Amino acid sequence: MKLQTDFPLKPYNTFGIDVKAKLFASFESVQELQHLLQMPELKQEQKLILGGGSNLLFTKDFDGVVLQNSIKGIEILQEDENYTFVKAGGGEVWHEFVLFTLQHSLGGVENLSLIPGTVGAAPLQNIGAYGVELKDVFYELEAVEMETGQLKKFDNADCKFGYRESVFKNELKGRFIVTSVTFRLHRNHKLNTSYGAITTTLEEMHIQQPTIQDVSAAVCHIRQSKLPDPKQIGNAGSFFKNPEIPVTLFDILKEQYPNMPAYPVSETTVKVPAGWLIEQCGWKGKVIENYGVHKNQALVLVNYGGASGEKVKQLAHDIIQSVEKRFGIKLNPEVNIM
Repeated sequence: MKLQTDFPLKPYNTFGIDVKAKLFASFESVQELQHLLQMPELKQEQKLILGGGSNLLFTKDFDGVVLQNSIKGIEILQEDENYTFVKAGGGEVWHEFVLFTLQHSLGGVENLSLIPGTVGAAPLQNIGAYGVELKDVFYELEAVEMETGQLKKFDNADCKFGYRESVFKNELKGRFIVTSVTFRLHRNHKLNTSYGAITTTLEEMHIQQPTIQDVSAAVCHIRQSKLPDPKQIGNAGSFFKNPEIPVTLFDILKEQYPNMPAYPVSETTVKVPAGWLIEQCGWKGKVIENYGVHKNQALVLVNYGGASGEKVKQLAHDIIQSVEKRFGIKLNPEVNIM
């Protein structure tokens, strides 16, 4: 819990941007966090909560205190005929939590395998992949209010989950630090293999009656084939949200672009893959100096080494403009730009 000054953040963000924090401390319990928040020298400082640093793009040094959530631990709280309730510390690596559920044959998060980041960061943007979102298995979370240091509970309704959204990205942004999350996981598995390439991948693996472990393996295979490893190439995974557009606009665009994919959201709205839009605008695989767009997945912006966050931010801006000019669709970043 030692408070450090002029702290290098390059190892703590998956983009590998070389910036520093004015102050830095790591906490391993609610009590340590509450103590840090009461320290007089931190009271007036701007605060940034850091998990795995996988959803951040730093464009400059952080003039405040970075608090790294290192609260660990996974425990089964209770079980009934249909569900098992599992509580995980906010500092647990997300995929390690997924592996725990697979080891205990608990279903619900297998489609979310290999998503980078921590358990505590997952509810903030309601992480999702391959037709599954965190809200589908979320039961409650505990969070410390930064101003008062009080520990509070939030249930599913309290969190106001939306597509890559929650109350913590809107009206409660910057006010709470998630210390633990409790999940309601399925004992009787309901597999979701209809989204993306999961079914095809399972067929290629010669699996006819898949288990949750098989679905996880397929998802891992797909992600590893499309997404670069942040340990080798700096990136934050998918940089943009998939835009939701009116069916009326989609019908117009479909006449001009017959191969344009979309997934129904409601009777009046569809979701269009942002990666497809970006690729149509010629960005996929584009390299500019020491940064660019990944060759296998247009949703992923990459730092090949030594790039500044400001230049990656400008690239994102240029992509947004080109997509809007061609399709009339405005992309929004999924990554937090600091």
